[in-house]
Amino acid sequence: MRKKFIAGNWKLYKNVSEAVAFAKDLKARVAGIDKVQIALAPPFTAIHAIAAELKGSNIEIAGQDCFWENEGAFTGEVGPAMLREAGATQVIIGHSERRQYFGETDATVNKKLKAALAAGLGAILCVGESLAEREAGKTFEVVSVQTRGGLDGLNEQQMQSVVLAYEPVWAIGTGRTASPQQAQEVHAALRKLLAELFGAQTADSIRIQYGGSVKPENVAELMAQADIDGALVGGASLKADSFEKLVKF
Repeated sequence: MRKKFIAGNWKLYKNVSEAVAFAKDLKARVAGIDKVQIALAPPFTAIHAIAAELKGSNIEIAGQDCFWENEGAFTGEVGPAMLREAGATQVIIGHSERRQYFGETDATVNKKLKAALAAGLGAILCVGESLAEREAGKTFEVVSVQTRGGLDGLNEQQMQSVVLAYEPVWAIGTGRTASPQQAQEVHAALRKLLAELFGAQTADSIRIQYGGSVKPENVAELMAQADIDGALVGGASLKADSFEKLVKF
């Protein structure tokens, strides 16, 4: 039985004081929940502060991105070892906004993923198609290429620290959500691909989150699908009451 994993990606929202206040509020709301893994991905500036606030709780901290080197002449970047030291245990890799706005490719995503795992972080690898690609019937082709590229060179043991997140780009922040059936269809195809790459046993153990306008109103139906093992949540993770409802789906 795969443990559900609900992660909130705050993107470019919340200063340090807002983040700490949120963490304190959420900590009380979800105390005692152990059947669902919970993580928050704040901006880099707030990681250390909310990691301190959440120490000893059931809420983990994730970085929203990392570089593929731990140090060097890379102005503006944050290394995976720095994330660990600041209090993160997870990191999001290859989010569609990173691909869209910052030129990330499957090759750079793969380098970041390997560096994150080497630093002892768990990694959430994001894949997903645009609206044009879905309408052209290329969904499975696109997510397959992204998954193969992102996971290139990894072994079965490393995959135990990887979570896959299927995020249809057309459903992120748009209010549009893939139907539970549409999402399940892609999740099942991804699990089949994982079995091809790493064997059936490993594929069955890997969790695949869904991301794309997940909210309290649709989370239960999405989580009921056979191959959906959690959610990577944007907007609905910015308020403690709505994120609590997602965790308690």
